[in-house]
Amino acid sequence: MPERIRVVKDDITTLHVDVIVNAANESLLGGGGVDGAIHRAAGPELLAECRTLGGCETGEAKITQGYRLPARHIIHTVGPVWHGGAHGEDQQLASCYQRSLKLAENHGLRTIAFPAISTGIYGFPRERAAQIAVREIQSFLSDHELPETVTLVAFSDDDRTILQRALDG
Repeated sequence: MPERIRVVKDDITTLHVDVIVNAANESLLGGGGVDGAIHRAAGPELLAECRTLGGCETGEAKITQGYRLPARHIIHTVGPVWHGGAHGEDQQLASCYQRSLKLAENHGLRTIAFPAISTGIYGFPRERAAQIAVREIQSFLSDHELPETVTLVAFSDDDRTILQRALDG
């Protein structure tokens, strides 16, 4: 299945895909890291739409328009804060990928790009998160035609190496 999944080092806000995934906080009203970058690039209309969504629980996902981004849509998902791994963090992170992919499929979106969810300020170990991401994406794609392609977007060279290693398995 590697032909349907690729790893790149890039700025997710510049990608020409149907939908990008935002590693959001529960308010959906913007924050730091990739969340802040997406909100800045999409413009104030995104914040206005997010205010109507009533937030989002950890492991869940919601979709909005992409506004000023090249991507037509944004799927906002809330990853878990790392508390040592014994508090359901793996399952919550897996749910982020599952629900995001299902939303993309339900909206007929062919191309999707994911950042590394929960690995920044939320502290999820990067290697563990990469393994979960690849496992969940491969599992979903094995049973579904959409999305046709998934891009895993790394912020740094180290992250790109970690994601590629997980994909190469």
